[in-house]
Amino acid sequence: METKQNDLLQQDALKLDLTVKKVHRKLLYFLLILFIFSFLDRINIGFVGKQLSADLGLTALSFGLANTIFYIFYICFGIPSNMMLKKLGTRIWIGFIIIVWGIASSCTAFATDERSLYIIRAIVGIAEAGFLPGMLLYLTQWFPATHRSRANAVFMFAMPFTATIGAVVTGYILNLHGFHGLNGWQWVFLLEGLPCVILGVIVFAKLPNTPKDAKWLTDDEKTILVNALENEQIAKSQQLGSATGNTASAKPQRFAFLNSSVIRCAIVYFCIVTTCGMVNIWVPQIVANAIPNASSVLTGFIVAIPHLVTMIALFYLCSHSDKTQERYWHTFVPMILGGMGWLMAAYLDMASLKLIGLCLACMAGFSTMGIFWAFADESLDNDSKFMGIAFINALGNSATIVSSFLIGWLKDITHSFAIGMVYGSVLMFVGAMVMLTFALKKMSEKNLNRGLLNE
Repeated sequence: METKQNDLLQQDALKLDLTVKKVHRKLLYFLLILFIFSFLDRINIGFVGKQLSADLGLTALSFGLANTIFYIFYICFGIPSNMMLKKLGTRIWIGFIIIVWGIASSCTAFATDERSLYIIRAIVGIAEAGFLPGMLLYLTQWFPATHRSRANAVFMFAMPFTATIGAVVTGYILNLHGFHGLNGWQWVFLLEGLPCVILGVIVFAKLPNTPKDAKWLTDDEKTILVNALENEQIAKSQQLGSATGNTASAKPQRFAFLNSSVIRCAIVYFCIVTTCGMVNIWVPQIVANAIPNASSVLTGFIVAIPHLVTMIALFYLCSHSDKTQERYWHTFVPMILGGMGWLMAAYLDMASLKLIGLCLACMAGFSTMGIFWAFADESLDNDSKFMGIAFINALGNSATIVSSFLIGWLKDITHSFAIGMVYGSVLMFVGAMVMLTFALKKMSEKNLNRGLLNE
């Protein structure tokens, strides 16, 4: 009898695996393309900063302010955007904001001064604010916990991939300078922004809101996937309810999502995003300072090395995390290594050792994101999920504003990136310690449950 039940469970698990693989093929890779263009339209202004500033007469401060304005509006509109997603559905709302940011990003090509640039970047920030938290929430509606970290890894692959390839593609587009009377940087915004309008229309037409709406899933596959997700949600609600004693209900409904788990997750994400932002903004200059005689081509290849290492580490860590169903140590250990990596890059003299340190830091930032969001989802109940994910994403991305100004200011004062990298190191260690509180609590709950079973 027991053998027969085990065989049935194995058959169900196999059917679920096959269904999830189909969702990967039909849905996840399309979402990856969406995120690649989202991230590209977020960071491409950095690739053309020199040319853009020269043509618009921008100072370094005013150019930096354009980036800051983007993130201010990105942060402020994250939660309202998720509220609209909950009201209108993923297909309508995500399709709408993709079209809006595609048009706005393309219009950056026609900015004529600081004011027009600030207005356009604000609109891009407002539109993009809901995409990442909305997609992270959307993934939880399609991938069970046993597959979620790997799904997040494929989605998060967009960031290191875009950072690596985006500079090369943008460099080629800049060669269109003078074509049809437009500058190279204007072509960059047009050619990297307008495809989003097409993608937004495809989202409107094709993106299913839930597995039940997917025409490419059979009725049997829909039932398997929906049942797995519903059973998982019931089990998680019971676990979180017993762990919290349902104390959250005493809070005002508007702020019910602001519990201890959400706040600690936001702190961890702030620390992770700090490193990611530092890698995107400052690593090219750090490498150029470490190897002052290197050509721009060689510098570009060296900058790509940490991202290539990250891509490999990202898939390995997320696959292993799903296989073992463990999230805490898979985040804690890389963050400790990332903190050590920043210290290596800051204080070791050999260029090769500095590069190893940058690889560790880059790996710690980007490769832990997929695991972190799987862990964060498991830590939030269904009522807290919409606002909780948006709050974590908003607070985390405020790290980019802080690090952009702080590290630049420290560089001007000390004429070195070393203190700025120490800042990144400290936050990696702080984030790891916060993750440790989750791990210790989980171990305590397991020991308590084991004791109750023994009794």
